[in-house]
Amino acid sequence: MSSNQPESFSPLLIQHILGGNAFVKIEEILSKIKFKELGLKFSGLPYSFWQVFEHMRIAQKDILEFSTSSNYKELSWPEEYWPTNDLPDSPEHWINTQKDFFDDREKFNAFLLNNTKSLLHPFPYGTGQTLFREALLILEHNAYHTGQLMIILRMLEAES
Repeated sequence: MSSNQPESFSPLLIQHILGGNAFVKIEEILSKIKFKELGLKFSGLPYSFWQVFEHMRIAQKDILEFSTSSNYKELSWPEEYWPTNDLPDSPEHWINTQKDFFDDREKFNAFLLNNTKSLLHPFPYGTGQTLFREALLILEHNAYHTGQLMIILRMLEAES
């Protein structure tokens, strides 16, 4: 396989999904937030830190499930993609949410790396989506919301 083939893009896509190039790694942001701050909302921002991160987890899981299963069941937008509660139920819930996010990211990246078909080969289900498109969707979606988390974190730090 030559380096200009889409299949050779998997490690590059993974590197960008993990972050740290054009945006701060999510791990760094999460390490700075306190549990008591997760549910705070600021004027002009409709979501709390928790709600944005939980949305990221749900959307990423949705993309993983679509990419890996022909039995995928589409979620209802926006109800099933956004939590209604402002914060997790407990510190343990918060820890498990983070674990689920990183486990799903790892599963997607492993699937991306071990994929035996062309990244541009449409899934046999769906409406023409490819694994390349789904990888870009995770990268773009998580980068966008990572920026939002960074803004919320900066607002919290400014209040301290």
